[in-house]
Amino acid sequence: MEKIKLEILGLSPSQSQTGSFALILGEEFGNRRLPIIIGMFEAQAIAIEIEKITPNRPMTHDLFKSFAQGFHYKVTEIVISDLREGIFFAQIVCTDGLKERVIDARPSDAIAIGLRFNVPIYTFENLLSEAGIVANEGSSSERSSESAAPSSTGSSKSKPFPDQLKDNSMEDLQRMLDQALSNEEYEKAAQIRDEISRRN
Repeated sequence: MEKIKLEILGLSPSQSQTGSFALILGEEFGNRRLPIIIGMFEAQAIAIEIEKITPNRPMTHDLFKSFAQGFHYKVTEIVISDLREGIFFAQIVCTDGLKERVIDARPSDAIAIGLRFNVPIYTFENLLSEAGIVANEGSSSERSSESAAPSSTGSSKSKPFPDQLKDNSMEDLQRMLDQALSNEEYEKAAQIRDEISRRN
């Protein structure tokens, strides 16, 4: 299967899930984005490594690195390997120089560890085709940023965003998807994409 290299484009608080964050991955030589919702602890672990902040005591992912190095293992790559029922799966590929081993992991943990080993992140073409969102060519910025909640009217204001989507026609959903992409609101775009997929 063809592998596509990914880059971390942004990390922002989730608009729909309190205490969660949207991690935006983008293909290296393309305009598709892969938004993944992750927990607060994992988001902190990723942000600390991106910003090269050294905590007073080792975090879990730092401990993993020390443990692996102590037994002469090194991580060679991270692969976002699957998407089942809306949940992403990942693999940590590592070696002791003789034998390669693949460890299943959550994408957030795998990426936090991959950053500490400075290794590439990949996904497969079929997964990116299924779950990726195409960013508009005219986007003013490649970086994801925190965005305002989607506008709505009437009683739908009190509903969570995914529930609001159920009240919209396919034409409305497509229009909302285009607008979310134009505004680089990739988390909202992913939720709209999922609602469209459920109806197809």
